[in-house]
Amino acid sequence: MDATLGLPVLIGLIAVALLFDFLNGLHDAANSIATIVSTRVLRPHYAVLWASFFNFVAFLVFGLHVANTIGTGIIEPSIVDSAVIFAALIGAIVWNLITWGLGIPSSSSHALIGGLIGGGMAKGGISAAVWSGLSKTLIAIVVSPVVGFLLAMVLVAIVSWASVRSTPYAVDRAFRILQFASASLYSLGHGGNDAQKTMGMIAVLLYSQGKLGAQFSVPFWVVLACQAAMALGTLMGGWRIVRTMGLRITKLTPMQGFCAETGGAATLFMATFLGVPVSTTHTITGAIVGVGAARRVSAVRWNVASSIVYAWVITIPASAIVAALAYWAVSLVR
Repeated sequence: MDATLGLPVLIGLIAVALLFDFLNGLHDAANSIATIVSTRVLRPHYAVLWASFFNFVAFLVFGLHVANTIGTGIIEPSIVDSAVIFAALIGAIVWNLITWGLGIPSSSSHALIGGLIGGGMAKGGISAAVWSGLSKTLIAIVVSPVVGFLLAMVLVAIVSWASVRSTPYAVDRAFRILQFASASLYSLGHGGNDAQKTMGMIAVLLYSQGKLGAQFSVPFWVVLACQAAMALGTLMGGWRIVRTMGLRITKLTPMQGFCAETGGAATLFMATFLGVPVSTTHTITGAIVGVGAARRVSAVRWNVASSIVYAWVITIPASAIVAALAYWAVSLVR
């Protein structure tokens, strides 16, 4: 149990967590809107309004399984204190700002997990990790983009077969309408999975302060605050990353955009119900590559896709290193 914090310090740490949540929405806005913007179904500013609404209402659809995994399944709750939480958030925020500035669609989720690992291990060593929960999360790094890729490819095949007797104009018009539904589902899945990660951070901080009693839980005000912060970040839009996701990986038609969003949304829904904190960035990137490859392998700009993969590989260790440094810096001044 952490030493009791003063109310201003506790509020400050919660504010830093909500700042991360806001930056998560800003950084990952591209996940929700890149396809619908690149296919010119919606203008960017209308797209972020659409996405932020579904980001916010996601708590009405999903449980809090992911929040519980983040709160108790990455680092042992008993060793989590205010310094660990602060270090984890700083590690994630710094990495998000770096990748946002460079226009690289890295994973905010894995930046936060890396921050938790770095801060937790800086305090408690290797034994601080909950390896069962951590291994599930690490496996999802590989599985989620592969599932998104395969689902999107299958959907392209099904839709192409079903539309074989239709004119290109009719297909384009139909999928421009259907993309509203697929973008909504993806934004719902994004809000349901990603906002819960910050909920778990705030809840474990409150738990370490004895504010939740003997049983770990996520207060409803934390749920609302996190969903609102993420929705506001999405509303601001991460335009640099939108260009990478929607235009540089492959050229998308409305039909392909629908398949990518639907495949990605199905992956997120499954992961969220199972309590697995997957990367929405990995998932939609895998789906976009899948629809491009379904057309022809050369339709995908593999040099862009490979640079994104490199960012995925280094996200957890990079944010963990920043978090560990932040923890040691805080320890020196406490």
